[in-house]
Formats: sequence, C-alpha cells, structure tokens
Amino acid sequence: MRTKSTLLILTFFLITGIGFAQKKAASKKKNTSMNIITGKVNISKYHNHDELDRMSKGELLGLYTERIKVIVNILPNIAFATKPGITMSDLGIPDTKENKKALENNVDASVSYFDSTIEFQKTILPYSDTRDLIAAILFYEETLKSLHTYNDYKTD
Repeated sequence: MRTKSTLLILTFFLITGIGFAQKKAASKKKNTSMNIITGKVNISKYHNHDELDRMSKGELLGLYTERIKVIVNILPNIAFATKPGITMSDLGIPDTKENKKALENNVDASVSYFDSTIEFQKTILPYSDTRDLIAAILFYEETLKSLHTYNDYKTD
C-alpha cells in the first residue's frame, strides 16, 4: 500500500512538472520575436582593385558569393533595418500570427533564393571574365559601404 501511494504521489509530481515546463516553454516561445534581418550581414574585408587583381579566380568567386549573401540578407529589408537584431516588436509591428508567418515566409524565400542563386553561380560564374568579376565585387562592396550612410537619407 505504501509503495502504491508513493508511486502515485511521484507520478502526480512528474505530470505536474511536465505541465509547467510545457507552459513555460510555450510562453517563452510566444514572447520571442524573430529578427527582420537574419544570416550573414557583413563581409570580412573591403578590397581595392589592385588587391583583387592579384587574387586567383577561385578566391574572387568566394568573395563574389560572400557579397551576394550579405546583399540578399540586407537590401530587401532596409526599409525596416540595416543591422541584425531588430525585431517586428522593435519597429512597432504587431506580433500577430499573420505577421510572424509573413516574416517566416520572407526568411524562407530569401534562403531559397540565395541557395538557387549560389547553385547557378557555382555552375556559370567560373566562365565569367575575371575583369567583370572584379568590377562586380567592387560594385557590391561600394553598395555595402553605402549602407553606412543609409540614415543620412532619412529626414526627421
């Protein structure tokens, strides 16, 4: 009899503990807001024409891909943010189910777009002229540098 009551009390506490843990996890999940900008948001170094000219085509392809990734993650969202860590709540956007789903769809679409673009680039980009590749990298880097002055275009 004593074993049954001990087992019953132990089971009760175990079920109660699991119930509270799930409730806590659900409320924690509700209060977390997704970032508007996710993924890679900066490049390791900016280059000049001479530096790029001394690099192999393989190195240039890597730089080109890195810059595309940053641009795909930032540019479509600059009306909201130019840096990571900004959430819908920070911008005053209601954290509704529909808004969260829209943001999730946007993130998924960006990842899908990037993956298909990189797959294409891996196949076709090696055929590009090295001078064009260098020009594109420099153009992308100038575009990324201009993000530092984005706030200059805002009027108060």
